[in-house]
Amino acid sequence: MDKTDSAEVRDEADFLGTVPIPAAAYWGVHTSRAIENFPISGHPIAAMPYLVRALALVKKASALTNLQFGVLERRVAEAVVAGCDRVIAGEHLEQFVVDVIQGGAGTSTNMNANEVIANLALESLGLPRGRYDVVHPNDHVNASQSTNDVYPTALRLAAWMGIEHLSVALGELRLAFDAKAREFAGLLKIGRTQLQDAVPMTLEQEFHAYAVTIGEDERRLREARDLIAEVNLGATAIGTGINAPAGYAEAVVPRLAEVSGIPVVLAENLVEATQDTGCFVHLSGVLKRVACKLSKICNDLRLLSSGPQVGFGDIRLPARQAGSSIMPGKVNPVIPEVMNQVAFEVIGNDTTITMASEAGQLQLNAFEPIIAWSLHKSFAHLVAACTTLRTNCVVGIEANRELLARRVAESVTLVTALNPLIGYEKAAEIAKAALARGCTIAEAAEAVGALSPEETQRLLVPETLTRPVRLGVPQV
Repeated sequence: MDKTDSAEVRDEADFLGTVPIPAAAYWGVHTSRAIENFPISGHPIAAMPYLVRALALVKKASALTNLQFGVLERRVAEAVVAGCDRVIAGEHLEQFVVDVIQGGAGTSTNMNANEVIANLALESLGLPRGRYDVVHPNDHVNASQSTNDVYPTALRLAAWMGIEHLSVALGELRLAFDAKAREFAGLLKIGRTQLQDAVPMTLEQEFHAYAVTIGEDERRLREARDLIAEVNLGATAIGTGINAPAGYAEAVVPRLAEVSGIPVVLAENLVEATQDTGCFVHLSGVLKRVACKLSKICNDLRLLSSGPQVGFGDIRLPARQAGSSIMPGKVNPVIPEVMNQVAFEVIGNDTTITMASEAGQLQLNAFEPIIAWSLHKSFAHLVAACTTLRTNCVVGIEANRELLARRVAESVTLVTALNPLIGYEKAAEIAKAALARGCTIAEAAEAVGALSPEETQRLLVPETLTRPVRLGVPQV
């Protein structure tokens, strides 16, 4: 046991009094107060590793800039940077113990980070935890900062990381759909609108459309990322930069870009930027768009695979688990179902973020912690759902080739191709006759006196019905 752990507790004090802190803890009195005050979700901020890493990046950039401006002496600044680097590397994540849902606009989260980094800095100096006369959580780790610029800046960095992670997952899912489309090249089927038979298409076209729509959302995420890159670090309490040296904001943001590898830029107006959460509303809206479209794709997969005997049956999803505790042999589309449920959650998270953003007052929004938690869940669960949809469903989808071929051959929807030649009304009469008599389109066309069987067969080549035709009326 080292000297910092020689007693079970250490005493730390704030203006409210003295609190016993576990000797092994890197957090201190302010974190202890928050643990007592916010027993809300049961999820500590350690559950948001991107946010924890982002906080340490902000603290590192601030320490280096404070050294540049002479706010911190070199020994202290280097110790703070060393502590930040350990957190950035993923060490001591378990020390970030404050509940994700908290009052105070994120002050408890900021102080948790300040205390952990201060005690890590002290450790690097060979000093026991709690020697705040040497490295202080507020005076040194939080120098030239406020929760009101640290927390939203860290949240933007975390959102950037989340966007990158989700973009990768979406890109892999898009490629899986595209590969499946190529596998289904030229395989004819009947398209559907409003759950009714429409006109022929290929299974390739259907799956390629899924790949395209996912690619569109990848682009929307990149656009949202550009808004996220504007930060208010250096604004301190309300945007006026009080307690920070002149020129600090203009220096610390480029430093943050350097240490994080994220191209953050300083907001044009720091008073406005400190109270504004519009970028999170916009980002959440994009995540909702992603969720809605992925859910729609999964709705399609469930419909297209419904059966196996009395459903659509166009495709077969890979069997992942037994589908019933009572019906032997039943297999359910559980992977698309889980994506649907994640989508429902993301849509709910968007409502939470919208309300939290709207509830801001005057120079600050106090509700960024719930915005952070909601964004984190949306990112994390969408990434996981995209991954399981790709690996446990899409790559194993099979086409029901025999059923598709039979349906195309028997479908009265082929009559649509006759519209340009004989008109809608006559074509509808043929379709009605074919359904009533249970005969082919060619037979029905002959029966109503519209076309000979030979003429109809030359026109109704299914392969030509899945792409645009040249202008002009077909010649019989």
